[in-house]
Amino acid sequence: MTSQQGIIQQNQVDELKETVRNVLQQAKKLGATQAAASSSFGMGLSVTVRMRNVETLEYHRDQGLGVTVFFGQRKGSASTSDLTPGAISETVKKACSLARYTAEDDCAGLADADRMARDIPDLDLWYPWSLEPAAAIELATQCEAAALDTESRISNSEGATVGTQQSLRVYGNSHGFLEGCRETQHSLSCAVIAAEDGQMERDYEYSVARRAGDLTEGQQIGREAAERAVRRLGSVKLDTRSTPVLYPARLARGLIGHLIGAISGGSLYRKATFLLDSLDTRVFSDCVRIEELPHLPGALGSSSYDSEGVATADRMLVEDGVLKGFVLGSYYARKLGAVTTGNAGGVHNLVVSDTGHSPEGLLKMLDTGFLVTELMGSGVNIVTGDYSMGAAGFWVEQGTVQFPVSEVTIAGNLKDMYRNIVAVGTDTDCRGRVRTGSILVEGMTLAGN
Repeated sequence: MTSQQGIIQQNQVDELKETVRNVLQQAKKLGATQAAASSSFGMGLSVTVRMRNVETLEYHRDQGLGVTVFFGQRKGSASTSDLTPGAISETVKKACSLARYTAEDDCAGLADADRMARDIPDLDLWYPWSLEPAAAIELATQCEAAALDTESRISNSEGATVGTQQSLRVYGNSHGFLEGCRETQHSLSCAVIAAEDGQMERDYEYSVARRAGDLTEGQQIGREAAERAVRRLGSVKLDTRSTPVLYPARLARGLIGHLIGAISGGSLYRKATFLLDSLDTRVFSDCVRIEELPHLPGALGSSSYDSEGVATADRMLVEDGVLKGFVLGSYYARKLGAVTTGNAGGVHNLVVSDTGHSPEGLLKMLDTGFLVTELMGSGVNIVTGDYSMGAAGFWVEQGTVQFPVSEVTIAGNLKDMYRNIVAVGTDTDCRGRVRTGSILVEGMTLAGN
């Protein structure tokens, strides 16, 4: 962050902790049998350069407080972005007044006290970046220039963006849990358009990390974005066919994301998932192993506790293709007669084990089939598992890329797709909460002409 913007200090953590502690005390005085409060503060800088000119330069500074109270089995919630004492007191009163009018829910309440995190290790998440606006503009300009100057067919740009963000979150509840965490996240991205013979194709590249020094060099990002766009020129449609599909690591993350939606508490309780009653059954091919590793140092999904204060822990989610666990917070866990898995607020670093195949090795395994590089639309039905996405990519024969393809649809059913995974690449993409390499899926339908 710039010297003018400052860096979140430890005393600000202590101040937010005191705010949350006071909220819990006020809720107790107003008769709440249980209470929880979460307060946050964040600030960041974002610069976008487009066609060598500064398009946006933004600084943001946000804060907020959320309060949840329970009067027996009645729940009330309120929030505010005004952290003055009067506004906070009014927010607590409002949450308490709302709770008196809500219906009783026998599953309402905080997560069990014995599940609260007690050991809070340093997960290496805090690396503020002293980035002045002028330096951010120069970095974005160099990144985009590298793309525009790669070759003459790069005709336009959606811009290069540099972003730096630092945040502070404090959570506490009436079980005596009160913890705060500072985190940073920095990013650099570029998207450009290539044109030839009246055809235009867009592509992008990006990098994201906790530590600025871990970002990919800006000019490399620009060149890669340009090369990706140019490679897509001259694309054609294909006839409809059945084919294996290779998802590169940047897109394979989405396949695993659909799994998370299907095994989350709300979907399971509503019976709105194609994986209902699938615990301890084979969901994937036996080459697939997925672990949740919440305590990886510096990872983007790392956390010692979930949004209810429940301790996170390493666990096997899928072992040799067999589903070994769900993704639950305390509320839906109670609804399902289960226990929380420490996933209120989401998952923490899902790691898909590779099968030892390099990207080149996966192309050889694919032999003849479709290498997808872009997915469009949201054609996934978690209730039925039906999957249908607009796509672009490359046709591959004998393990070698032949020509670009566009305006096709790849379709299947996630139940079949998961069982038809034949390999996971060693090219693990760590730019998110799901870490996976490329994934090769057999037996999909490619719909074209």
